[in-house]
Amino acid sequence: MAASSPVTAAPSSSPKHERPREGPLARLQANPWLTLVSVALGVVMVGLDGTVVSIANPFIARDLGASLESLQWVTNAYLLALAVLLVVGGKLGDRLGRKKVFLTGIGGFALTSLMVGLSGSIGQVILWRALQGVFGALLMPNTLALLRSVFPAEKLNAAIGIWGASSAISLAAGPIVGGLLVEHVSWESVFYINVPVGLIALIVGFAVVRESRDTRPDQRFDPLGLALLSGGLFALVFGVVKAQTWGWSSANTFGLLGGSIVLLAAFVAVELKVREPLLPMALFRDASVSVGTVLVLVNFFAMFGVMFFITLYLQNVHGYSAVATGARMLPLTVVFMFGSPLAATLTTRFGPRVPIGIGLFLTSIALFLLTQLGTDSSYVHLWPSLLALGVGVAFVAMASAEAIVGNAPLELSGVAGGLQSTAMQLGGAIGTSVLGSILAARIDGVLVDKVVNAGAPASAAETLSRNAETVSQGLAPIPPGTSAQVSEALTAGAHAAFMSGLHVALLVGAIVTLLGALAAPFIRTSGQPGETTAFVA
Repeated sequence: MAASSPVTAAPSSSPKHERPREGPLARLQANPWLTLVSVALGVVMVGLDGTVVSIANPFIARDLGASLESLQWVTNAYLLALAVLLVVGGKLGDRLGRKKVFLTGIGGFALTSLMVGLSGSIGQVILWRALQGVFGALLMPNTLALLRSVFPAEKLNAAIGIWGASSAISLAAGPIVGGLLVEHVSWESVFYINVPVGLIALIVGFAVVRESRDTRPDQRFDPLGLALLSGGLFALVFGVVKAQTWGWSSANTFGLLGGSIVLLAAFVAVELKVREPLLPMALFRDASVSVGTVLVLVNFFAMFGVMFFITLYLQNVHGYSAVATGARMLPLTVVFMFGSPLAATLTTRFGPRVPIGIGLFLTSIALFLLTQLGTDSSYVHLWPSLLALGVGVAFVAMASAEAIVGNAPLELSGVAGGLQSTAMQLGGAIGTSVLGSILAARIDGVLVDKVVNAGAPASAAETLSRNAETVSQGLAPIPPGTSAQVSEALTAGAHAAFMSGLHVALLVGAIVTLLGALAAPFIRTSGQPGETTAFVA
């Protein structure tokens, strides 16, 4: 196999950025590593938010009386807004200025984080989380585009490795920081932490980031493409999420999913005809872009589902505190930090197919191992799987930048970054919802038998079955006045049913990621260092 380049960048004479004024500020903006610092601060803010929310979820549920569906919407409202608008955020950065859009995203993300903490109901939390997603969609796709606009080809993969490591640092710190805050302050405080981080990121960004944009003349925004893409993605994710309540065979579910197919097909037809498409379909002529996008989606399908339900398993089945839960998730998050630079090195040496294939295979193995967990499993049975999962996710996340962003022309790097981020968030939303539906359906089917087999009377088992949604969170709702012996049996049966549902969901994730690993060899390596990627509009 021929060695491939880092993420391909244009020769140093071709990046189209605005010429800075002379002076100290211009000298700061001429240093690409300072741009990396600013970008990393934005990524850290988003990374912290992602992991602290998973730790805070059980506390939010108890404080605000949230159901499992509402709790999933705390995550999915954010992911839905991201998935719908990431390509748009990248396009806005390419057209209006990546620095401007990036800093707008940081400011808005910090403000909406503050509003989440000030919310007094689960509905308000979900609303502000959705708006967080809107501003995250402005922030995330422009991070890679800003790096690509200032780093030469031979240093870009190293910069992307550090970009990934900064995200991993926040992922690693999030569970511990979040655990300490929810235990000793409040769940609201885990969102307030984004405010000072956001202010620092804004100050640094204004000082050191050089503006860049697509300077081609006669650009148009493609409002029809925006409407079709947003509508199609919304119908897809909303249909998958609500299928857990409506049922996969219901007319409402079929209507939304069918409508999403129609809207996305119409989007493709429009993009093939308009002069300035929102998402140029020519990008997908490269196998690295098309296959890479699908495999990123598969990777995060597994990761988000595991993070959501393993956190519930540790807190509600094992009874660990938030801090103890965060500490036990460290093998996943810390190894992601070290795996990101390693993935960048492997991508530079072998191209994206090797780290993506290895990453998905490790993720699949990790999920298969997690199906062996029981209600009384020791930590020895958990940490090796989290370790493998962290390496696997890091490899796919980093190598996908080469497969997707690196094969786009420089002037469309924001759109390509939006495409990659869309695949991540769409995979996360679908993974949380689909695996949650599988878990809940399995619990509905086995709960009564598990409770009876644990020694509880059939009447008590039937009563508990009416609270299957609570059992889906790993909890055992015990009616007042229940004897100690029956309470123990109900708890054991509820936890056994939860584990049965968790095992089936993990098995589905393992099979999906294994199929993804088998598709990795179809990713084609890119050109040699210093070359630009061929692109035909």
